Amino acid sequence: MAGLCAAGLGCSALPAAAGAVLRRCGAAGSSRSPWQPAVLLLSPAFSTSCARRAKDRRLRQKRAISERQLTRYFVDQRKVRVVGGQGGDGGHSFHSEPRKVFGGPDGGNGGDGGHVIFKADQQMKSLSSVFRFYRGFHGERGGSKNCYGANGAHLYVKVPVGTLVKEDGEVVADLTQHGEEYIAAYGGAGGKGNRFFLSNENRAPKLFTPGEPGQERVLQLELKTTAHAGLVGFPNAGKSSLLRAISRAKPAVAAYPFTTLNPHVGIVHYQDYEQVAVADIPGLIKGAHQNRGLGMAFLKHIERCRFLLYVVDLSVPQPWIQLQDLKYELEAYEKGLSERPCVVVGNKIDLAESRINLPLLREQVAERVIALSALTGDNLEELLLHLRELYDTYVKTEQSRGQSPVKW
Repeated sequence: MAGLCAAGLGCSALPAAAGAVLRRCGAAGSSRSPWQPAVLLLSPAFSTSCARRAKDRRLRQKRAISERQLTRYFVDQRKVRVVGGQGGDGGHSFHSEPRKVFGGPDGGNGGDGGHVIFKADQQMKSLSSVFRFYRGFHGERGGSKNCYGANGAHLYVKVPVGTLVKEDGEVVADLTQHGEEYIAAYGGAGGKGNRFFLSNENRAPKLFTPGEPGQERVLQLELKTTAHAGLVGFPNAGKSSLLRAISRAKPAVAAYPFTTLNPHVGIVHYQDYEQVAVADIPGLIKGAHQNRGLGMAFLKHIERCRFLLYVVDLSVPQPWIQLQDLKYELEAYEKGLSERPCVVVGNKIDLAESRINLPLLREQVAERVIALSALTGDNLEELLLHLRELYDTYVKTEQSRGQSPVKW
């Protein structure tokens, strides 16, 4: 086979050549050709083609991220130190050429430093990719022959839509639209070259100024999930199971409370290609507005939801008490938050206790109650249709105000 490869036959040509090898078969001066091909039969199990082995390979599927790993990846708060780029120093030179002894100063000004800019990007869903320190690009030094230094390029930092920028506890920017920008730190101005100081009194100035340092700030970034609908309920009410049933999101589901540690956003697709974003807010507890547990960390994600889905467990005694407690916590956190368009979702209708409590809940609650089972999928169609009605009402309201509704 080595002789075949040296003769110019590739490994893939071996089956066509039937494994021929060359051998010396006659003496010098014989009438027959001194070289005669001899057939070498190969075993059927022997393969010389790499393409056949490539077909047998399978792409390994990406493993789903566990809730513990997602806790590490999802970040909704970040403290960032930003420094603008330093301006370039001014140039210090004098023009010199033959037969022109006193050419005068020709040092150009330095370039300005680059800014650090936060830019909202709808592809970003977490602050985990945002570093804790950013510095803008520096401006270049001014050159001779009155050449100005190049300005430093601006440094863009992508942040998710719905990011709040705070400084000393005060909100300085709210990035709610895709492509919206905020200059976090300005770059320093470039220094002046000695050409700038030329005057009638001073015809040969040697003075030039260095570039100014960039602005330095310490900012707090806070992410508030931007979704159309928010699933609000106490722990173990079945919010994560419901989100898995109506979308492709895969939040963790278990038989113990506080399974969901971070908000999850699922997309509900409709036949007319409209998409409704539903956020699974981690379970609230009594006293959440007083920051008990992680109350403030959970409640802030409800502020951006346009309408709410109260998920109550129908299997517990007096399920309407859950709805009253949830509304109280929302109203205590922000006035008017509990008055947003909403619907009550009675989960776990597949249990016998739930069927008994359902008519009692409808008598105690003025809002519409949709009874379903996230586990078995019973009556999910009614929820999806009503969810679309709430979304259409929100779109018409935003358009009547002259604003563009949030799209996913």
